[in-house]
Amino acid sequence: MDTMGKRKRTHYCGTLRLAEAGETVTVAGWVQRRRDLGALLFIDLRDRTGLVQLAFDETASVSLREKAASVRGEFVVMATGVVRERSAKNTGLPTGDIEIATEELLILAKSETPPFEIVENSATSELTRLKYRYLDLRRPDLQRNLLARYHITRIARDYFDAQEFIEIETPMLIKSTPEGARDYLVPSRVHPGNFYALPQSPQMYKQLSMVAGFDRYVQFARCFRDEDLRADRQPEFTQIDLEMSFIDIEDLLGSVEGLIRRLSDELSLDIPFPLPRVSYADAMSRYGSDKPDTRYGMELFDISNLVQNSDFAVFSSAVQGGGECPGNYSQKCFFHPYP
Repeated sequence: MDTMGKRKRTHYCGTLRLAEAGETVTVAGWVQRRRDLGALLFIDLRDRTGLVQLAFDETASVSLREKAASVRGEFVVMATGVVRERSAKNTGLPTGDIEIATEELLILAKSETPPFEIVENSATSELTRLKYRYLDLRRPDLQRNLLARYHITRIARDYFDAQEFIEIETPMLIKSTPEGARDYLVPSRVHPGNFYALPQSPQMYKQLSMVAGFDRYVQFARCFRDEDLRADRQPEFTQIDLEMSFIDIEDLLGSVEGLIRRLSDELSLDIPFPLPRVSYADAMSRYGSDKPDTRYGMELFDISNLVQNSDFAVFSSAVQGGGECPGNYSQKCFFHPYP
């Protein structure tokens, strides 16, 4: 009977360091690759924290080496052994100073050859990766994205709690309300012919919370909008939704900037502070948009004073307020200079 069945994981693969040298550990994960060098056999084992090398040398039993030789990429295994310093270190790997001299190996699940290699920045077509999404999500770059999203949510919750916000969960099945897009509709079983709408935002409910006396509200709200895909829009998304009472604009901007500063500090993001601020009037006059991409260098310039006496219809109608310039801002005429 295999005694490995009685063991439990003691460490994640990517967390082991020289400080654990001499310890007996148990790790579990997916086989990234196997390298058979004859007298030596190595397995790179992967979990969500990274890779660690399992080593099988001439001191390993024949049955253990045969079992190790039988594993293939994406097999799920559990291994127990002693952490030791590697003779040939890998400086490109956080665990590159150590390896596990494996004493026991249990194959938990076998795998067929995957349709693409589980590596970062895969060149495999998106359609193939989406078809095998469960495999695609094993790739380290996508796992980092999901972990970053988790950490952002965790940090934001702690931050807003310290700022005395109350997290309130609002209903998902609501009455249709006027918003910027079409609603997703859900038929009601108990009221035939009637439908619920999925929220495009929790706008009505958070305002009810304000009226009810919850002067600082926050929610990590799921929102749904039945509209065509755009670069900055999805049918469903999560937003950090907040509302505050008895404040001025500085309180609001300070709270949001404080969150970004906290995220920058804890996630080691390179964000310069204080954050630049642009008024609505400046955004419209300089960019013609209330959500400008300030990296775009071709700002709008007001040339009304130069063309106010022009007979050219495009200019004269704009200056007189009869036409539409970019953004139609204050009935003035703007243009983009050529670079």
